[in-house]
Amino acid sequence: MDRRTFVLGTAAAALHATRLSSWQSAAVELGSIDGSVGGNQFTAAQFLDYLATIKLTWAMISLPPAVLDDEAAVRQVRDHADRLGIKLQLAHGTVCPTARSFNPQLGTLEAQVTRALKASQIFGARCMRCVLGGDPERPQIEMHIENMIAAVRGLRSRIVDSGVKLAVENHGGDLQAREMKMMIEAVGRDVMGVCLDSGNPVWMLEDPHMTLETLISYAETCHVRDSAVWKVPEGIAVRWVNMGEGNVDIDGWIRKFIQAKPGLPIIFENLVSANPRVHAVYDPKFWDNWRRMPASEFSRFVAIAEKGTPKLATPRPAAKTAGQQRIEDLETCVRYTRDLLRRI
Repeated sequence: MDRRTFVLGTAAAALHATRLSSWQSAAVELGSIDGSVGGNQFTAAQFLDYLATIKLTWAMISLPPAVLDDEAAVRQVRDHADRLGIKLQLAHGTVCPTARSFNPQLGTLEAQVTRALKASQIFGARCMRCVLGGDPERPQIEMHIENMIAAVRGLRSRIVDSGVKLAVENHGGDLQAREMKMMIEAVGRDVMGVCLDSGNPVWMLEDPHMTLETLISYAETCHVRDSAVWKVPEGIAVRWVNMGEGNVDIDGWIRKFIQAKPGLPIIFENLVSANPRVHAVYDPKFWDNWRRMPASEFSRFVAIAEKGTPKLATPRPAAKTAGQQRIEDLETCVRYTRDLLRRI
């Protein structure tokens, strides 16, 4: 080995060691959306207080219209979070004017989005989570996508001026990953990104890793939970479970996410299913809503189901409320993920 090769090799090794050290020492912050502890009737302040007790540093919060309309009330939430050392993101609803969940009684789409953008600015957030819709929109999903694209394009200048991107969730029931990618490209990446959810893909006949591979470059924030997938006589059953109890390689999903998006937090949306959702894939009518899905994508989902075993829910003890169970489940997932991050 000549001197030049030795020097260059030593420099490359040093650079690799520096990057590895930086990767190993980089702290991955954890947070939760308020829906993870639903059933406890927490106010925003109580939810933040609870997150502080389990040392989570990010909160995604949904605020009722009365609070969104009250700038002082929104600032009180931000001030309380600041005292606790918690960073905030807003969980907003639909930005599709033809979605069933859009409520015109709360004002026009422009008025609703404007309120949410203002609250996100007060929160100091760079994005706000929103959705297209859910199961009701799937039969006419192309129409709803077109309507959402047109609506968001009409709000482009307002969104850009706010400095807050729309982080559209790959929501359970509405958009598959390739459809969401097309919508974002049509609207513009300067306006729209993704709230990348690891659990919803199994509702959409997708391997969560395929969804991540398709959408990770657009991710502005995330929702994380584990899933179990297995075959049943009718087709394929899916169920959301606590972290580490599924068979979609949630550990690998988290590794890929934090490698691709260093600096973004892991935000739990822990929704343990009481019953599985069954995709009746052997019924020809089932495919009315999925006719454009490529076989190459569906085959990856089937491969997960082939290796799965039934994962049925354990009945909740009679003495435990649903809210208490939600808290217990979230804390189980936090412990699991912290242990995983120590091993990465």
